[in-house]
This record gives sequence, structure tokens and C-alpha cells, in this order.
Amino acid sequence: MTSLEQSPGLWNLDGPARDDIVLPFQVEALGARGRLVRLGDVATDILSRHDYPPPVTRLLGEALALTAMLGAALKFEGKLILQTKTDGPVDMLVVDFEAPGGLRGYAHFDEARVAEMSGHGVASPETLLGHGHLAMTIDPGPDMDRYQGVVPLEGTSLSEAAHTYFRQSEQIPTEVRLAVAPHYVQREGGQHAGWRVGGLIVQHLPEDGGIRMPDLPDGRNDAPDEMEDDRWTRARVLMRTVEDHELLDPTLSPERLLYRLYHEDGVRAFPPRELSRQCRCSRERIETMLRQFSADDRDYMVEDGKIKVTCEFCNASYAFDPAELDGE
Repeated sequence: MTSLEQSPGLWNLDGPARDDIVLPFQVEALGARGRLVRLGDVATDILSRHDYPPPVTRLLGEALALTAMLGAALKFEGKLILQTKTDGPVDMLVVDFEAPGGLRGYAHFDEARVAEMSGHGVASPETLLGHGHLAMTIDPGPDMDRYQGVVPLEGTSLSEAAHTYFRQSEQIPTEVRLAVAPHYVQREGGQHAGWRVGGLIVQHLPEDGGIRMPDLPDGRNDAPDEMEDDRWTRARVLMRTVEDHELLDPTLSPERLLYRLYHEDGVRAFPPRELSRQCRCSRERIETMLRQFSADDRDYMVEDGKIKVTCEFCNASYAFDPAELDGE
């Protein structure tokens, strides 16, 4: 069976580990495909722009990993937007992926509730999210219609919600692993705090002899165990052996990790998609937005003689003189 070292789409098996990429792969013998994401500087850049408590930072990091893996599958120049709206302490997460590899994201949360849960040691992703919904929107651009899939969040994690989404909306058996941890690097001037984010998604390939999950009478899409393809059973069992530290290890190349998991079945890695922090805010965009308000409305926005706007994503602040906006 062809090993990863012999696969024509593979390189960097023992080369230096790379960050800020999504690496697509396929295990043909198991009828499985997937993507592995590794974020270093990009995660630190996005997550450090707000003074989030650590549990909120970890949750937003998971959302970044999931969105990057899903967005990297887009076959066109468009956007994928992941958004949660819940009754939990973190009542909103928003992450944008803009092809070919731009990421941005932010979290809205109740500081007092998060602090209370952290103090009691119960600030897990499930409890922070609470109950509500997760929406994934694909925006292909101005000339095409948006597509949106919505699944409930009922005390579940983002990875569990992704499983539900693919079973219900796409009828594709899916496994997802997400990992986030603080990371300290030695640079000029001493140690610098940062974050590392990793993720792995593996999906069954229905067109490769697999089955699509049937619509069951009670509305569930989880087929009985006896209906599951043996190849998919092996693919997901092997995937579940991966440890968080392997997803985050800056010295372990993504290709080497895939080799550890699937070398006996032959895994093919494809060219990676590079990721970067990308925010669409600018002074010109915000000025155009403000000019759409009436002069009376803008008067209510004035504070200390200026209209001040802060981007929720990148935390950049912009100040405008009201007189400038009154002119054409």
C-alpha cells in the first residue's frame, strides 16, 4: 500500500514544521478525506488583540480552527462565516474566512459570568456556549446567493456541533478535533506570550463506495452501527488517537502527524493553504458607513468632540471630526 513518503502530493515529511496553514489530505484506502490546521503567529495576532479571559480565548481559538478547515474547502473566491448566538456567558462568536486564506474573529461575552464560572472551575466550551444555535454561511460573492446551515447548540462543543451540521445538512459522516493552548517563545527581549491552535477534520467519502446517512424517521441522521462502513470505522478510530499536544507541537510537521495516523493505509497530502490575519476595516470604509447616517444621528455619536469607532474584530480605533463628515 502506498505510504505517505511515496505519495506524489507529499513533501516536508521530516522538514521544519510550518504554522499558519491548512493541509488537505486523503486516505483513499479508507474512503476518507480531511484537513489539518496549524496556527501560530496568526492565532496569536487575532486572539491577543482583545483582553479576553483565557477560557474565552480558547473558545475563540477553537472557532478559528474550525472555520479555517471548513473555509479552505471553498472552490471559489468567497467567504465562510461561522457565528454562534446563545444564552451562554459567551453569547456570540463570529469568525470570517475569506479566500484564499484570510481569517478574523471576535467574541462577545459577559465578563462577570465568565469570571464566576472560571472561579468554580466549570468554564468548559460547552458551558460557555450554553444553548442557542451555530450558523455557517457561505457567501460566494455579489452575483450569487448565500447559503446558510444552522444547527442547535444545546450544551455542546463546537466540534460536536460540526458533527451535527455535516450529518444533517450534508449527510457526510465527520469527525473533528480542536485544540488550543498558550505558548511562550523566546525572542529578543525575553519570553513572549502567544497562542497555538490546531485542528483536524476527517470525513467519509460517499462517492468512494461509502454510504450516505439516511433520513431516519425521528429526524436523526445517525445511522445504526451495523450500517457503518468498516473503512470509515477505522478512519475515525485512528483519528481519535491524536493527542492535543500533537496538534499543537511546533516541532512536529503536519505531514509527520498524518504519517503517524494513517501510514499503514496510505495517506496523500496535498499543497497547503497559507493563512493570514485579514481584517476588512479601514478608515475609508468606516467613513463611508458614517456618511450614510443623517447629521442628527451623527450628533448623537459625538464624544469629546469626536466620533469614535472601534473595529470589533481587530480592535483598531478610528476618530472622525464631525465637520469632516458633514461635507461631501
